[in-house]
Amino acid sequence: MEITSKIFFPFDGRPWPPVFYCKIVGMKYKTLRSIVRFFMKIIADIEINGIEKLPKGNVIIAANHLGRLDTAALLCILDREDIIMPVAEKYKNHPLYGAIGRAANAIWLNRFDADYPALRQILGRMEQGGLLVIAPEGTRSKTEALQEGKMGAAFLASKSGYPVLPVAVTGTEDRRVVENLKHLRRSKIIATAADPFYIQIPKGKGRETAMRQATDEIMCRIAALLPEKYRGVYAEHPRLKELLAQRS
Repeated sequence: MEITSKIFFPFDGRPWPPVFYCKIVGMKYKTLRSIVRFFMKIIADIEINGIEKLPKGNVIIAANHLGRLDTAALLCILDREDIIMPVAEKYKNHPLYGAIGRAANAIWLNRFDADYPALRQILGRMEQGGLLVIAPEGTRSKTEALQEGKMGAAFLASKSGYPVLPVAVTGTEDRRVVENLKHLRRSKIIATAADPFYIQIPKGKGRETAMRQATDEIMCRIAALLPEKYRGVYAEHPRLKELLAQRS
């Protein structure tokens, strides 16, 4: 365990004075998950809907990305240890998120470019079996609503043959979490799962168009689980309207 000093930038982005912290090196995943669950019980109340839809074998959990507590919330929900977790490269040396990533044997991913080495590494891990957790948007939403999904999740689903389990998360917005902490309130976090489904992408001409359609399918299935204000760029998507009509 290495002790050092660092300036923290918490949820609202403003720096705190330099403080000492313990940089966790080599912590086991079970231990870190227990610590995360302990603190999350203090600051959040997590409601889970549809956990019975999670397959026991290989699966991709595709979730929206609202805030920094998204990963912590999933660690509270998932009891499995065969998690494959791509994490933004910028968090590699972060005292908390870096520790979570190392404990979960994360794959560090460049979110802004086509990171083919990371994708190959993810596929290699998927060949061994497991549960891939991915946010198709690639980054936290600054609008607190869905952004356009990137095609990585659809690509990995089609290549691996894993089913996709859409999951919608609300209540993890950084702004809301900070406000609740200031008033000593627990944040209400809700995670809802839809039915898993498979993605098949044909080879050859039209592959990129099919990949975009598959990505929209994932995002619209997530949007269908969300309250209207969270649907963002997919609010008027024809496929979302179909899914909502099927539910009514």
